[in-house]
Amino acid sequence: MQSIRVELGERSYPIHIGSDILDDASLYVPHLASGRAAIVTNTVVAPLYLARVREALGTAGIQTLDIVVPDGEQAKEWRTLDQILDALMAARCDRQTTLIALGGGVVGDLAGFAAAVYQRGVPFIQLPTTLLAQVDSSVGGKTGINHPRGKNMIGAFHQPRAVITDVATLRTLPARELSAGLAEVIKHGLALDDAFTAWLEANVGRLLSGDADALTHAVRRSCELKAQVVAADERESGRRALLNFGHTFAHAIETGLGYGTWLHGEAVAAGMVMAAELSLRAGMIGEEDLRRVRELLGRARLPVAGPPDLTPDRYLELMAIDKKAAGGRIRFVVLEAIGRAVLRADLREGLVREAIAARSAAAVAS
Repeated sequence: MQSIRVELGERSYPIHIGSDILDDASLYVPHLASGRAAIVTNTVVAPLYLARVREALGTAGIQTLDIVVPDGEQAKEWRTLDQILDALMAARCDRQTTLIALGGGVVGDLAGFAAAVYQRGVPFIQLPTTLLAQVDSSVGGKTGINHPRGKNMIGAFHQPRAVITDVATLRTLPARELSAGLAEVIKHGLALDDAFTAWLEANVGRLLSGDADALTHAVRRSCELKAQVVAADERESGRRALLNFGHTFAHAIETGLGYGTWLHGEAVAAGMVMAAELSLRAGMIGEEDLRRVRELLGRARLPVAGPPDLTPDRYLELMAIDKKAAGGRIRFVVLEAIGRAVLRADLREGLVREAIAARSAAAVAS
């Protein structure tokens, strides 16, 4: 097992990465506030892993409450959040009850937000079971739900006590979900680390085949990069916004099509190509850099163009309420080079429209 630490002063916490570690109660117990925990999971993950986690905690004398919510991005809403809160209140859970998020990004965001607001804040632990959650959403304390007008617009920063990442859970991950997770892995390289990008270009086939060593390295390096950024900018006032490379376009795609039509990672992949296209049109990168972005994502079996039925006008309407918008201006994370992203608020609307149209036209052509 390997461990990384997210340095946030008194809110610092470890990320444990290993294979077949879900049953290791010694990883959980030091981070529990009491002898009681509520395990939040969904209808897909529960049959696979809930009993293992419950039994591991039981051997350590921990009482558990199971809360099973629906699967899918559509479940990331008020009604599901209320289901979690209602279960906690019905069981008379107090402030010493630790919530355990067992599942992918939706479960982690929901359980984390419930932990942030229940009795004004209770502890929680992340047990991510998808690649996307393991490399991105479980780290950094962003929690929340979607709104019909915008993705992740309602939530709170609430750091976990620990992240326990069992890469063996990726064996049960469908191929489409694995590729969606690779989008966030690739994002870390393109935005922050050119050497990691080169490693991904050389090893994308191993990752797609489920090679355990390659996946462990990808998870660890992604977590290292994200932990460094979160430690420097916990609440996204500056550098942390770079982790949203591709996400301004992606959130517009997800909201415009309807949550769950495209997986989050699929939308991020198309969004990164649009952001790279915008970088090219702004004179920041060259054609070869754009080709590398497009080719790497394509090899990862991800979309390299946006849905053709979303117009530039619709994108701009949806992006206007993006969380990075400031002073009425949309700010974009773009590339100065592979591995070096920046946040820009001065890019002309005409360039943005051209970038969207170019990558939507590519979808039609394919």
